[in-house]
Formats: sequence, C-alpha cells, structure tokens
Amino acid sequence: MRLTLTRFRPRTGPHEHRIVVPRPALRHTTLSDPLEGWGYLVGDHDGLSRLAALFAFAAFSRHTVVHVPLRRSIPRQYAPGVPVDLVLAHHSLGLRPSAWPELRRRSTHGTPLTVRTDERRTAAHAAAWWERSEHRDGPDRLRPAVHAQTLFLFGSRDVFAAACGKLEHAAGFGPHHERAAEGVDALVASLTPLLAPDGSRRRTELDIAFRARPPHRHFRPPGRPPASRRPPPAASP
Repeated sequence: MRLTLTRFRPRTGPHEHRIVVPRPALRHTTLSDPLEGWGYLVGDHDGLSRLAALFAFAAFSRHTVVHVPLRRSIPRQYAPGVPVDLVLAHHSLGLRPSAWPELRRRSTHGTPLTVRTDERRTAAHAAAWWERSEHRDGPDRLRPAVHAQTLFLFGSRDVFAAACGKLEHAAGFGPHHERAAEGVDALVASLTPLLAPDGSRRRTELDIAFRARPPHRHFRPPGRPPASRRPPPAASP
C-alpha cells in the first residue's frame, strides 16, 4: 500500500529522532485508552486500511517512531473511555513515554514522505508470529503504556506484522458486517491476543470495530447493487 507521511527529525541533546505522521489525518478513526477500562479502536475502511499499513511500516522501520494523532478525530455518538493518540515504536529504540511530550513539541517543520508497504512480506512475518504463539514460551508481544494522552505500543517486527493482519481483516470484512449498513459499530477483530499480560488479574483489552463514514445513508455494503431510482413522472399531455 502507498502511504503519504510527514517526517520530522526532532533533536533532544545530541540525539536525533525520526518520527512520521500520516498525511492527511485519520479523521474518522478513534481510539480509547485500554488501560482506563476497555480499549476500543473504531474506524472506517480508509482509516483501518491506513492503520494496517502504518503497522506494516512500523514492523520494518525499527529506527522510526510512528505517531498517529487520533484525539481530535470526528467524535462518535458512542465513544467509551478516554480518547488517546497512538504511537508505535520498537523495543530496541528505547523510547520513554515520559520523553514523548518534548519530542512532540519539537516535531515542527516536517517534510513530505511517500513509502510503500510489502503486503506479502508482512503476511509472512505475521504467520511466523502466530506459529510461535502456540509455543509455551510464546513470542514477543505488544507492550502497552499510556502517557500524555497517548497509547504507546512497543513491539518488534513480527508482532507489528501480526497486528497489521488484524487491522487488514477489520478493514476488509467490516463493510460486509450486517451492522455496518445500519450505521453503527461492528466489532470485527481484536488486538487483545497480541498484548503482553501485565501480571494482574485484569487483562488489557483492545478491540477493533468498523463504522461506515457518515452520512450513513450513503453507505452501501460491497456487492449490494445500488438502489434503483424511480422513473421520472410522465410529461403532462
């Protein structure tokens, strides 16, 4: 998939960081804090598809921080929890959530960037992650943290690729869900199995739902023929 991004290179002391932000913003996608109750990610087809591509990009860009602003997206009628932005980063990068507000402030004067993701390569690494998930020791998982109204998901190549597959599934099958045509959220996938346990009895949950972009009266599920129009009235004699 082709992604258009804005790239920033803020500096903190002697260190330069590479941060990318999707362009344009995902206006119809929202995310609630999974550490404050129930994590809920809801988006339209465009938003979920681009999020999948951003996870794929993050999988193979271990020196890059992916920042997805979502707090100012168009509010939904049903929006549980506290809205948060999303940041994806590799464990090896050593990004501290407490350092994020300063990095975000310094992310100015960005430059445009266009990248392409490799769906076949991403799917292969996702399959490798799921195969290892059946073993007792288990694979690396996404480790969530929340700071400064931002959800951080720290991981590595294969688990980011597995998360990409979940979002691709949501984007592909969400429009076919029977609830989609009603203009309400359709729960179609979950990132919960990919999240690392926190050691408590409560398991962090992060579900994915599809919601057609408003106005919903214009939404037509894939494969359904458009409604036939009434013929114009006959001319008066």
